[in-house]
Amino acid sequence: MKIALIKETKIPVDNRVALSPKQVAELNKQYPQHQIVVQSSDIRAFSDDEYRANNVQVVEDVSDCDILFGIKEAAIESLIPDKHYFFFGHIAKMQEYNRPLLQAFIQKHITFCDYEYLVDDNNIRVCAFGWWAGVVGVYYTLRGYGLKHRLFELPKPDIRFTLDKLLDSLKAIELPKVKLMVTGAGRVSQGAQYVLNSIGAKLLTEDEYLSADTVDELSYCYADVDRLVRRKDGGVFSWNDFTHHVKEYESDFLRWARATDVLICAHFWGPDAPVYLSEEDLRSKDMRIRMIGDVTCDIKGSIKSTVRPATHADPYYDYNPVTEQEEPAFSSMDNISVMAVDTCPNALAMDTSEYFGKMLTEHVFNPLMQGEDSAVINRSMILDKGVLTPHFSYLEDFARG
Repeated sequence: MKIALIKETKIPVDNRVALSPKQVAELNKQYPQHQIVVQSSDIRAFSDDEYRANNVQVVEDVSDCDILFGIKEAAIESLIPDKHYFFFGHIAKMQEYNRPLLQAFIQKHITFCDYEYLVDDNNIRVCAFGWWAGVVGVYYTLRGYGLKHRLFELPKPDIRFTLDKLLDSLKAIELPKVKLMVTGAGRVSQGAQYVLNSIGAKLLTEDEYLSADTVDELSYCYADVDRLVRRKDGGVFSWNDFTHHVKEYESDFLRWARATDVLICAHFWGPDAPVYLSEEDLRSKDMRIRMIGDVTCDIKGSIKSTVRPATHADPYYDYNPVTEQEEPAFSSMDNISVMAVDTCPNALAMDTSEYFGKMLTEHVFNPLMQGEDSAVINRSMILDKGVLTPHFSYLEDFARG
């Protein structure tokens, strides 16, 4: 096989890559009967020269390759017929903006595996950036808080920014004496908590957090969904009941909103689940929060102030709770400032590429290059030579328009 790491073509640009130079070199050495090449790119966190320095071939044309690995969706005009692609496709949830991409896969007889559906036998994702999204989400949100209140200026991440630089930058400032809430308990939340613990933020119990009006140091609490919602009939929460009868639940979020200065949204949310902060809630006199980092970036989802995704170049905007409209970032202290970058891990493109490449090597590259029939890869295959696989056959009507 000949395998290529393709250049990213989506706008806004993504600087990540599926394998670092050293990881490609190691795989090429381990499997000399195959070859991994890299398509030339001037936006990648690792330069072409760094790949060449590791004896990796850098090419312009990848049409002679069998399997092509990217990160974000490839531009339709760049797709090569009859090839096998891996990247984050954002089509399996019937995302309208990517319907043309799915149609192009079918027309060009492409085999496509989506990283999001690389899962183990327990349906747990084995290749994901979630932890890093939480890490960057906290950094961006605290940076926004400093800009809003003119307290400090944290550096804007560049293409070579790393986790060490991120933590050093936070440790170099006087942290605000505010109460910060992290929602969720999964990988995104764990990444956020890692940063907070690393910079010396104080972890409070739920009772301590909700009862304290002020704090004398940066303090935080985290709460999973069971602490954010309640049964409408006053019954006891259970995960099984919530999963199967989600519409029987309502938000219990205002008790947190009246005690919180900064909110980090790191919870999973589905469209049938309760809205945590409605437009009315955001206008409430009990609504204390004026800085929200919506790492999950559900547009007009559980937090209605998230009206659009933001970008790394321009991570912030204000939400006016009276008019329910977007306004320029930090334009009024009465507004709610929102950080809603939907590709947070890209701020640490070198670290996250190394991390992702390690997982891909274990769960994708090794099985592929050893010629194994991998259940993990098979579960991620949305199309096989342009035909929807049985598990994703529900997309047929969507593909037809």
